[in-house]
Amino acid sequence: MDAHDERGTTMTGVEPDRLDDQQLMRELETIHRTRHDTLLYGSNGALRAHNDRMAQLEGEYLRRNPRRPVAAGRTREGARERSAANATTPTTPGT
Repeated sequence: MDAHDERGTTMTGVEPDRLDDQQLMRELETIHRTRHDTLLYGSNGALRAHNDRMAQLEGEYLRRNPRRPVAAGRTREGARERSAANATTPTTPGT
């Protein structure tokens, strides 16, 4: 078997709890950046591995940051307010 042949193994990377904060953020940025291509073009196994790794990394981030700031516009209530405001805002022709 070739040294780079990984059939039958799952590459999960370093355990998230062993990453320092900067490494964890880099891993999260990378996995989010590659998500779309994995969904569209990855095998079912690759997508499963991606899902598992993303859940591990995000879970670790949330564990470390239980009181992270949440933007009001990113909540259901904030989204409803945005939708209501957009529905009542008159549009001006030609602008």
